[in-house]
Amino acid sequence: MPIKVLAFAGSPRRGGNSETLLDWVLDVIRKEPEVEIEKIHLDEANVNPCRGCNACEVLNKCVQRDGMDVLHDKIITCHILILAAPIFCMGINAQSKALVDRFQVFRSRKYVLKLPVVSPELKGKRQGIFLSTAGQDWDYVFDGAIPTVKCFFHVVDVRDRDTRYLMVKGVDEKGAILSHPTARHDAEKLAKDMIMKVRDLLEHEP
Repeated sequence: MPIKVLAFAGSPRRGGNSETLLDWVLDVIRKEPEVEIEKIHLDEANVNPCRGCNACEVLNKCVQRDGMDVLHDKIITCHILILAAPIFCMGINAQSKALVDRFQVFRSRKYVLKLPVVSPELKGKRQGIFLSTAGQDWDYVFDGAIPTVKCFFHVVDVRDRDTRYLMVKGVDEKGAILSHPTARHDAEKLAKDMIMKVRDLLEHEP
């Protein structure tokens, strides 16, 4: 079975610091056999903001017809789900937040309609990665983003213990991360650890 990786590049700045982190991770995973990678640029994905209508609590689907129609099944069938999002004004950037808000349909399915979100075969086998960069060097610069990211993964059955974080502060201008002393090493190590974990889970499934 191929390992399916779905990666969201959240930043509207192409080739910026958060996307560079993502590409380092994907470059390592891409070298592995039997891996399928899809990278989505959110500024091209046509994901509208959530309307807050709560229709999904009745319909089990969103009333909007947009890019989420394409992304929906990819999100709930991948083995590794990655969100790379920079910090804008102490939270994840707008394009990434719009995607998170549209996960309301999964929240409704799981907690209101009491229906499964992923197939039984994927329960406990899905892994998540959050990659982020921030221009400020404050210790608390990622504090506002983390609860949002936990929600993003939790509603699609990626457990907290199966989610890894790589957040690099103090990299503002485009390309600044290239000079960071540990970022690339940390990204590559994270990717190697994650793919080994997923492969082990799949090889030892009952």
